[in-house]
Amino acid sequence: MGRFYLRQVKKEPNQRSLALSMNRKNTDVFFKFLFRTVSLFSVLALGAILLFVFVQGIVPFLTPTAKEIRLVPQNISELSVNGISYQDHSGFIYLPIDTNSISIRFSSFASFDWDDDDWDDWDDDVWEDDDWEDEWEDDNGETDFALTENDDEWDDEIAAEELLEFTIDPKEKDPLKKIAFGSNTGGEISYPEAYVYTVSWPGMIAAMEKKIHIILPEPPYNPVTFLAGLEWRPIRDKLFGIFPMIAGTMLASLGAILLGVPIALLCAVFMAEFLGDKPAALVRSGIELLAGIPSVVYGFFGLMVIVPAVKSLFNVPAGNTLFSAIIVLALMILPTVITISETSLRAVPLALREASLSLGASKMQTSWRVVLPHAQSGVIAGIILGISRAVGETMAVILVAGNSPQLTINPLKSVRTLTATIAMEMGYASGRHSEILFSIGVVLFIIILFLNSMILVFRKRMEEGLE
Repeated sequence: MGRFYLRQVKKEPNQRSLALSMNRKNTDVFFKFLFRTVSLFSVLALGAILLFVFVQGIVPFLTPTAKEIRLVPQNISELSVNGISYQDHSGFIYLPIDTNSISIRFSSFASFDWDDDDWDDWDDDVWEDDDWEDEWEDDNGETDFALTENDDEWDDEIAAEELLEFTIDPKEKDPLKKIAFGSNTGGEISYPEAYVYTVSWPGMIAAMEKKIHIILPEPPYNPVTFLAGLEWRPIRDKLFGIFPMIAGTMLASLGAILLGVPIALLCAVFMAEFLGDKPAALVRSGIELLAGIPSVVYGFFGLMVIVPAVKSLFNVPAGNTLFSAIIVLALMILPTVITISETSLRAVPLALREASLSLGASKMQTSWRVVLPHAQSGVIAGIILGISRAVGETMAVILVAGNSPQLTINPLKSVRTLTATIAMEMGYASGRHSEILFSIGVVLFIIILFLNSMILVFRKRMEEGLE
């Protein structure tokens, strides 16, 4: 029998194959560079956002709101502040932040015209000369009252000098006592808001009322008061205690987890272990559809259905309560936890199920004591995502929770969450108020990070127990 030998013939690559090879190589290099560049810029952008939020969040606890004291004169054309004259000044008058005493002087006068007809009722014997002057003194001090007779009209001028003196105590914590006004202050003192003081003198008409607004810089806010404070009055009193919002966020999220996670796990186990392939696919499609519904739709459903039901069921004045928020959040986290948990349960090898069944375990025992422990990594990941969504939810909570910043554990009372506070007040907040809202965002980020870390530690201990 003859032997046949196969000899490999080496072909020289033609020009076209070389060109295609070079094109593929260049394409790979381009896309590798593109992906690396996009990834780098994404990481840098995320880092810049986090850095910006953290910097804005710690600013109110380190620096005052301004570096100077500001004065705003209103309807005062000429005044002197600590010996410095200002004429027709519009805008702020800035003084050093360490100024302890301030003296303000300005002329207070009003002028108006009288024609000949205005004097018809007066006795002509009153006027002895063409020009005359009468001086009188009122309760506020010496005031010159001058009337001059001309051919066409009479001019009446009332002139006086007002003096406003006050001292500032930099160590005083109470805004109402931080400024001490002198006893010779003739104006009316009011406090529109903390660290803002207004002194007004009445004019001939309300629109001509003279005012001086004094705006002191707010000192750095105490972080302990911020985290543990029970009062949230950011406009009038500059109080930024967020402990009621922290408690509301934790109670709403914890209630949603306790209510939603067991239901989600039962659904996931039922779909993965007991339901047929076609019915499971149909149910899975519906759950994935629920996951894509916007949160405002859930909130509107809660407002129209859950809130009235809570009101009538528990006979409370309003159904916008913590309990309503818990129910809505539990509904919202169900699709996420069910989908991820069911996928993890289906990924458990079939051999484990067969081994358990061959040892005499029932289907239920196999599902709960064999399949679920081996899928715990994915199940816990789903729970983490559910917690993150519950803690970070905004619109749905705004619609159903009532948004009252009060500390309560009563589920039938209104509460406010951290996210609701940011969403409701960011549109009009300014100054220290706006900075505090960034601080709330930092607190929210730390809370989510802490909860996720605790769950990961719990998962690690469970894995060590299985080993």
